[in-house]
Amino acid sequence: MLAEMRIQGLGVIEDALLELHPGLTVVTGETGAGKTMVVTGLHLLSGGRSEASKVRAGAAKAAVEGRFEGIGASGDRAPTIVTDAGADIDEDGSVIALRSVGADGRSRAHLGGRSVPVGVLGDLAEQLIAVHGQNDQLKLLRAAQQRAVLDRFAGDPVAASLAEYRRVRREWLEVITELEERSSRSRELAQQADMLRHGLAEIESAAPEPGEDTELTEQVKRLSAVDELRETASAASAAVSGAADGDPDAPGALGLLAEARRRLSAADDTVLRELEPRVAEAATLLSDVGAELTGYLDGLEADPERLERILARQADLKKLTRKYAADVDGVLAWAEDARERLAGLDTSDEALSALAARRDDLAAELAAHAEAVSTARRSAAAELAAGITAELAGLAMGQAEVELAVGTKAADDADPHALTVAGERVHAGPEGVDEVELVLKAHSGAQPMPVHKAASGGELSRVMLAIEVVLAHADPVQTLVFDEVDAGVGGRAAVEIGKRLATLARTHQVLVVTHLPQVAAFADRHLVVDKGTADGITRSGVTVLDPEHRVDELARMLAGLDDSEAGRAHAEELIATADTYKSEPAPGKGGAAKGGAAKGGAAKGGAAKGGAAKGAAAKGAAKGGGSDATASRRTGSTATPRQEKAPRDERTPRDEKAQRSEKAQRSEKTRGEKKTSGKSGSGKGSAGRDRT
Repeated sequence: MLAEMRIQGLGVIEDALLELHPGLTVVTGETGAGKTMVVTGLHLLSGGRSEASKVRAGAAKAAVEGRFEGIGASGDRAPTIVTDAGADIDEDGSVIALRSVGADGRSRAHLGGRSVPVGVLGDLAEQLIAVHGQNDQLKLLRAAQQRAVLDRFAGDPVAASLAEYRRVRREWLEVITELEERSSRSRELAQQADMLRHGLAEIESAAPEPGEDTELTEQVKRLSAVDELRETASAASAAVSGAADGDPDAPGALGLLAEARRRLSAADDTVLRELEPRVAEAATLLSDVGAELTGYLDGLEADPERLERILARQADLKKLTRKYAADVDGVLAWAEDARERLAGLDTSDEALSALAARRDDLAAELAAHAEAVSTARRSAAAELAAGITAELAGLAMGQAEVELAVGTKAADDADPHALTVAGERVHAGPEGVDEVELVLKAHSGAQPMPVHKAASGGELSRVMLAIEVVLAHADPVQTLVFDEVDAGVGGRAAVEIGKRLATLARTHQVLVVTHLPQVAAFADRHLVVDKGTADGITRSGVTVLDPEHRVDELARMLAGLDDSEAGRAHAEELIATADTYKSEPAPGKGGAAKGGAAKGGAAKGGAAKGGAAKGAAAKGAAKGGGSDATASRRTGSTATPRQEKAPRDERTPRDEKAQRSEKAQRSEKTRGEKKTSGKSGSGKGSAGRDRT
């Protein structure tokens, strides 16, 4: 998980340290205070694109540093990424990642104290963090993104089949391209084939040998200068072996060495006698040289006819080197390449028929893989739709139903990637033959429609959150970041979103940037981004709120006023309700709430069609010491938890009358307290606000 993150020189944030809770951490603040910079920092830390415009004015660079804990226990991939980059994991299983962006736009990345490519941070972040921003809701409207969500949920069953489909598809497309090229360019290819055959015939007729041209050049030189060579070799032979007629006045080197051996061997001095064997070795070497010179002279005869034949052969080889390459070795290489090209230029009926048969075989194999991908997707689609529907029941959309329709795109006559699957002619794209559409039936009387037509802004936010909650149980990522995914939502639906995020925080670390007090009330740790101006310079920092100042912040979010007693009372009530919810028993295995679903289908006890089931969110102690945090929050709160209301369509007139009476009594009590205490409520001071 991400234990802490430090942001320096990024946007309006000068220097801030965020200490994140293992459970639910909430970030709030006034509009324009810099909440978005927190998510921008996470994007940079995750290897995202850097922009010089994000660097704080006057700063040399922006830097984001994060400390990840539990790397050694996060599975095989994350530790491997760290060690492959040359970094070390600390003894406590943590590693520090750093990303900096200069004012000139240059970006640098470090991991575990080592400089690494930015892509390494991206690879690591894929294993540890999933950031869901406001733009993700727009992406969800695209068919390709909906298919990606389904494939992500399905996991290996789709991934394995899709990998085989893509492998066969690449080969199938290559064969189709080659067949079309041979058929459409048959005349041009036939001319090229004729030229290659002519060249091969000419080369095969000459039958050159490797290095033959170099050898012939040496032979021509030797035969052309035979007299000069004979004179040189004869003089050398006489100097070594002596005169051919045995003249004693010209003994040669061998004769002189023989005389030296005789004298040394007859000497009385031991040192001189020991030199004789070495002279004998020299005599043996010179004897071999003399024999070779004699043999060279015997073979050195003037042969005009042989010289003429060699010159003719040399002329034949020069014809080849003028056409095909600089030397004979190059000519032989051209011939080998020409044979390979000729095999690919075969435009005969037999060759075209063989290619067509290969294309059909690959098409049949590709269709089988496409059906396997479609089957796996349809199976996963039913499970995912059931899970999303159940999650929506806990988000005040109890009557909503979601369906993931998996269909195919029909191919027209001009489609080059048309494939026949199960008797239908469909388009075979890189992601398979399927088109996936997310269909939403918002309530019992509505018609099922594509989600971009059926969902309002608030409903789309809840659909996105429901998808992420379901996918969280299928994803290995431990830290989930949500950037204002509750946009367009309010009232009871906002409370339910807070419950779902609290439920998700029992199995994952969750960081939420929100503007809703109903969501912030469920936080295990509440951070607020403050903006101030000094000497004409705007700065923002991050503060950890204690229980009292947390009430102040929620009151500000509710009423827009810092000193509203009604706002504070409502804030305390929200916090008490959230604490009560989080202190209730945890759900069963799978982490899905009652009315929610983990991967594999809707959880037992899901919401019935037509209304949200009571207790739609999972109930249990907050992850990471939530009971202690709950106790500390309750210390500063005297509000009692409000009893859960029944849905409006289930309340009787008597219920509503009783509720109005209760509300009037609370208002009267509040007015009485105001008269007694005046404005002596909790002041908004600096005590208890831990500036980081």
